[in-house]
Amino acid sequence: MLAYLNVALTYVAVALGCAILMFYVARRPVPGHFWGALTVGLIGAVLGGIADQFLADVFERLADVNTVNLFAAAGTSLLCIWLLSRTGHPK
Repeated sequence: MLAYLNVALTYVAVALGCAILMFYVARRPVPGHFWGALTVGLIGAVLGGIADQFLADVFERLADVNTVNLFAAAGTSLLCIWLLSRTGHPK
């Protein structure tokens, strides 16, 4: 049970870091502002974890923390937030 909590907290931490990076550092306009970025970042982090299950050979040498591949989770989370920022606000 504690292992699942560690995995969930790792996904939340990755999504939080990506949301802070995209919303405050890169200053991307995101629908829902910070909370929208965090929600989409969390969805992206989980999708990245699922992608890691299917592409384990590709991600084999990348760092794992609490059985979560940080590269897959962070990369997909950033991609999802970026896509949301591109579609959410017309220029």
